[in-house]
Amino acid sequence: MVLPEGFVPPTPPETPAVPRDAATVMLVRDTAEGLEVFLQRRVVGMAFAGGMTVFPGGGVDQRDVDASVAWHGPDPDWWAHRFGCSPALARALVCAAVRETFEESGVLLAGTDAGSVVADARPYHEARGALVAREVSFAGFLADAGLVLRADLLRPWANWVTPAEEPRRYDTRFFLAALPEGQRADGETTEADHAHWQRPADTLADWGNGECALMPPTWVTLSDLAEHPTVASAMSADRTLGKIIPKIVRDGGVTRVVLPEDPA
Repeated sequence: MVLPEGFVPPTPPETPAVPRDAATVMLVRDTAEGLEVFLQRRVVGMAFAGGMTVFPGGGVDQRDVDASVAWHGPDPDWWAHRFGCSPALARALVCAAVRETFEESGVLLAGTDAGSVVADARPYHEARGALVAREVSFAGFLADAGLVLRADLLRPWANWVTPAEEPRRYDTRFFLAALPEGQRADGETTEADHAHWQRPADTLADWGNGECALMPPTWVTLSDLAEHPTVASAMSADRTLGKIIPKIVRDGGVTRVVLPEDPA
């Protein structure tokens, strides 16, 4: 993938930045035309991925590791095994995934008990704003609302690490989740200026026509999702996870990203 001019610094840093742990969630839904995924276009000028079309997500907050969070589904040890990290970090990643999805799209992967899911997240709008402002922790919000985090609604999908050549780096775990029945995803976040649902193949076509900008992890993930006709197919996929760390290659005046499996 050829990168736009100025996308990365002209020279790599002498000491690569330490990647920050992050989580991103691909929200999917079934339609008559096939599986669709929820996408947001980040505001131009943002320090990281400005103008790019992405999935909801963000960095792990220090308070996401709170062990008091009400939890249902695979335990942190299970997630730690899948993502190759400590149970404490695995807990934080799952909490960050659910929290960031709620903050950036209004979709809440939680319920009043282990067998329920919130049918309408709009009553928690005020709490959503408090979470964005870091006035309350995610564990505190769930406790006050009498809700249980539904880790069983998530599936691990991939693990991408920002190339060493970039000044801002993230070790991002990708999750998959189906849009809960009755809920709706919105674009009410200051980090995005547009949000929409679209079939993965159509997004890739738009990217090929220059109508949207995608980072390599998003492009590859959309390509993988395009192979699944339904949400059930994607959610049941048996994924092999390993850290994918692209490289930046400069050849004359052209800068491009090379994936590990790319022989070039």
